[in-house]
Amino acid sequence: MLGHSSGICHIFVDSEADLQKAGIICIDAKTQYPAVCNAMETMIVHSAIAEKFLPAICKKLQEKKVPFYADKKAAKILKKSGIDSRNATEKSWVTEYSDLKLNIKTADSLEEAIRHINKYGSRHTDSIITEDKGNALKFVQLVDSADVFWNCSTRFSDGYRYGLGAEVGINTGKIHARGPSGIESLMTYKYVLVGNGNIVADYAGKGAKKFSHKALEKEWSNDFT
Repeated sequence: MLGHSSGICHIFVDSEADLQKAGIICIDAKTQYPAVCNAMETMIVHSAIAEKFLPAICKKLQEKKVPFYADKKAAKILKKSGIDSRNATEKSWVTEYSDLKLNIKTADSLEEAIRHINKYGSRHTDSIITEDKGNALKFVQLVDSADVFWNCSTRFSDGYRYGLGAEVGINTGKIHARGPSGIESLMTYKYVLVGNGNIVADYAGKGAKKFSHKALEKEWSNDFT
């Protein structure tokens, strides 16, 4: 059985993020189609940029009727800007809202963000927003999810958008081989998407961009080259 599990997806806004790019991506990931499994449920923000980023992004999300469930540090920052939030609980971190609701967590380091995602996530789709290639590579390697993205919306996680044809589902488990097996049977897949501020809203509605699928000319490299 393939496990199409819950979509508790995260975006981590790193201390080295382009904040304008991060804002556009986070709005798309939460509001473009909140009912689907690849919508963002928890936004993690590095503490170093939280004071600057959170008020700006949350005011824009408020305009789209998004309520917030925030940890203590995030709630304090939002309160200073006149933005209301509810207290995030352990239940908040493991809830797939499929609605215009958003968890907000602050993290003092990349490692803390990764630990949170691996503890509370559903192994579905998680994204990092950063201009630091080393941080992106570490995130991609250590986040244990089927789809791990850099600088693009979680909403791109989709079989059709990957060029696989009609999607049956998104398997969040790690299936094993059946029958005689060699070394390849001990391996499974992780999809990595590298973007530059890309959002799904650009590919929907009137005047939408079109997807173009082609075979990669060279195999994956651990340094994104």
